Amino acid sequence: MIVQACLNGARAPDFHPKLPLTPEAMAADAVACLMAGAAELHIHPRDADLAESLGAVDSTIGVVRAACPGTLIGVSTGAWIENDVQRTRDCISSWSVLPDYASVNLSEDDAPEVMAILRSIGVGIEAGLATVADAERFVALADHDKVLRILIEIEEQQPRAAIDIAEGIIAVLARAGVTRSILLHGFDATVWDFVHLARERSWSTRIGLEDGRVMSDGSLATGNASLVAEAVAIYRRG
Repeated sequence: MIVQACLNGARAPDFHPKLPLTPEAMAADAVACLMAGAAELHIHPRDADLAESLGAVDSTIGVVRAACPGTLIGVSTGAWIENDVQRTRDCISSWSVLPDYASVNLSEDDAPEVMAILRSIGVGIEAGLATVADAERFVALADHDKVLRILIEIEEQQPRAAIDIAEGIIAVLARAGVTRSILLHGFDATVWDFVHLARERSWSTRIGLEDGRVMSDGSLATGNASLVAEAVAIYRRG
């Protein structure tokens, strides 16, 4: 089990005063999160205008990796980032400073091709499942066993309904005999429910400003490191 730090995601600059958007800010925040107990990093590189960019992966990964040598670093391949299928494929294929892994959303039409490109360049895959339909699509892929881990990411904001979706995904994976490790996380209202659920099930989780900006008591987090520290404390308490 690990706690992964998700530093920024698709959040707008005004989402939180400490949202890291430049390579240097991400690197400094990454170091703080590792010191708080995070084991891995998930980042969304930004271009000079601070917009998400797959083309900014090379420069950003290089800066963050220099600050955090030996730490696994992942990125997103979300279709919304470039908003063009061919550009997404071309950007990923042209990476020269590779992330250790990249998340691929099975809800996106081009997911199988993106996964194939990642395998061809030696980047691990987090298979992102947000619905039962995503899970069914995933297990139907001939090469579904060739992923680094399963990323169950629930956007539903009603905790009970969100947990039901997660349980449905797990049931599909179990029926298919999927044995890859699982990283479970929520979003905004369900962040802490899912940190606790992941710990109870001995799964990994992630935490950070990509997923939410408040501590479990509802107060505004001072930044990513404080969110990580609380999640790590929950895992250590058991």
